[in-house]
Amino acid sequence: MPPPTPPLTRELTHAEFPLVKEVWYHYHQQEADPAEDRIFGTFIDGTLAAVARCRLHPDGHEVDGVFTLEEFRGRGLARLVVQALIDACGHEVLYMHSTLQLISFYKTFGFVPIPEDQLPKMIRDRFLFCFGEMAGCNVCPMQREAGI
Repeated sequence: MPPPTPPLTRELTHAEFPLVKEVWYHYHQQEADPAEDRIFGTFIDGTLAAVARCRLHPDGHEVDGVFTLEEFRGRGLARLVVQALIDACGHEVLYMHSTLQLISFYKTFGFVPIPEDQLPKMIRDRFLFCFGEMAGCNVCPMQREAGI
């Protein structure tokens, strides 16, 4: 039996964005926008197994949409795809809304918790429904300095 193919992690082309929609169907049914998004994926034997997005807002770069399909979890694929995103986009300050249980994961990439009012307005406004109580919505604003 041949050895398993190692994961392949890279930035996706716009033509591959429909593959992301299939993965995100299991994660808040998000949509990819070629005008604003850079999306990174990890493939296992030709199947897109994990994704992460860097959304280019006019006032900041937001990391979101990090998701691994259930059947591929526990293999470190989220780490691979987030690292690829940081390698490509980390020359800019990066912001995110981490779930509370993943704060320690994102800290390993240099993200640190910040007060909500330090998020760029467009990124902060995505969570207006939390009414200033992001912890109550199970999220924590985080930031990663450029180039670290």
